This record gives sequence, C-alpha cells and structure tokens, in this order.
Amino acid sequence: MYISLTGLKPKGFLAYIRFWFLAIPAFRQAQRAEGNLHCDVKKVQQYQCTISAWESRELMLQYLRSGAHLKAMKAFHQIATGPTYGYESDIIPSWEEAYTLLTEQGKMH
Repeated sequence: MYISLTGLKPKGFLAYIRFWFLAIPAFRQAQRAEGNLHCDVKKVQQYQCTISAWESRELMLQYLRSGAHLKAMKAFHQIATGPTYGYESDIIPSWEEAYTLLTEQGKMH
C-alpha cells in the first residue's frame, strides 16, 4: 500500500479562502478515486494535513495528475507552503506518526 502525507499552510487570509475553495473538491475527488483505501484530513499545529492510503503509487499518481487535485496543484505555490511525503507501508500511520514523518522526512514546497 502507498501512503501519501501532506501538511499545507495557507499564505495569508485570501490564500486561506482560495486554499479551501480548491482543497475541498480535491479531497472529495480523493475519496472517490480508484485505488483509494483511506483518506483523512486534520489540522495539526499550523498545517492542514492529509493522510491517504492507496492500492499502489501508480493509482495515487493517477489521482494526483487529474481533476480538482491537478487544479489545486497548479495554484499551490500562490496559496500555500508545506511538506509532502510518500512511502510504501503495510499500515496507515496515526496522526502523531504522520506528522513526525512529515516534519522529519517530508519535502518542503
């Protein structure tokens, strides 16, 4: 199973509004995407975080490169900053584990 973690922090008030305008449809898309096994969102520290689990990295990439998520990615640098991290695992991490992985191993964008 492929685990994808994100921690995004909007870049101000207007970016915060735009962030949610884009994030909600992208999250709904993930929930319905082929190969999605788990999808959750939670605010941790100053970051809006997601944990998603996928049957494979390829199916996660298919989601990542399409629809509402692609639209959100194109606007990302204007509206948010934060780390992402993906890896293979047999278990879905807890929120505490996910946030530790993001801060210690995540790639900042």
